[in-house]
Amino acid sequence: MRFVLRRAGFFLLTLWAAVTLNFFLPRMMPGNPAIAMMGKFRGKVSGQELKTLETIFGAGSGQSLPSQYVHYLGDVFTGNFGTSLFYFPTPVGTVVGGAIWWTMGLVGVTTILAFILGTGVGIIAAWRRGGLLDGIAPPLLVITSAIPYFWVGMMFILIFGLKLRWLPWSGGFDISDTPAWTASYIGDVFEHAVLPALALLITTIGTWTLTMRNNMVTTLAEDYVRMARAKGLRPHRVMLNYAARNAILPNLTGFAMSLGFVVGGAILIEYVFNYPGVGYMLLQAVENEDYPLMQALFLLITVAVLVAILLADIATAIFDPRTRSSR
Repeated sequence: MRFVLRRAGFFLLTLWAAVTLNFFLPRMMPGNPAIAMMGKFRGKVSGQELKTLETIFGAGSGQSLPSQYVHYLGDVFTGNFGTSLFYFPTPVGTVVGGAIWWTMGLVGVTTILAFILGTGVGIIAAWRRGGLLDGIAPPLLVITSAIPYFWVGMMFILIFGLKLRWLPWSGGFDISDTPAWTASYIGDVFEHAVLPALALLITTIGTWTLTMRNNMVTTLAEDYVRMARAKGLRPHRVMLNYAARNAILPNLTGFAMSLGFVVGGAILIEYVFNYPGVGYMLLQAVENEDYPLMQALFLLITVAVLVAILLADIATAIFDPRTRSSR
């Protein structure tokens, strides 16, 4: 219980620091979001309309910095992140809520699949060290993990999208379809996700395979594994319950951080495929100087990573009681 409380306290302290930094950074940047928005109307905005825009975007409110900070904390905890400049007048929360599910479906599912498949291949390759799988998988996956995933995505677009025309390669669904929970729409969304998902899977699975394989090789040399073999336990029980269970512990933190960064999306993959996820939205926010949207996305990514690390620490403490020791 003390371990969980210590980790929760560290989480809250780090979260407060992230929220505070997220408040001060945009205010240290030059410029006025209302004036930037006025530029989109080619200056055809009256003084009263400019004042209204400043009120909407929180600029020129006349409040002191501490008052703005307290007001900002209240907005954060109520989910009010202001109005997007690029998607004006849509609120930032609505914009982010419409894109995050695309990223979770694409990058999230792909990350989980890469971890499961890569970990499984690494366990078997280490258990059958020197065998056919161990001789082929590591060198091949070293090559695939070194290739940039956006380059693989462009090759997939060229071959399967433009040349063979097997799969769609742009967007999240056909613009002629009406978004609804129908079989045709779900199938269309799945077809649009195949190429970017494969590009991510091929280039990320190698990291989990190589890491798990090396951890397993080290764990198999431990005395308790040798003792389990000497006791005559079944091979699959020794492999899973004794070796793999302990070898996977170092990977949990890395996997948790990967899940945390899922919220940020794979920016280059979503940009290459014009996929309507958070990564593509973040790139648009930067290009169009949409400070409220950038601020919300940065905070969302930070919170997701912190929560993922907290859950990973708790999971590690459950699987490895030694980490719960105060020493």
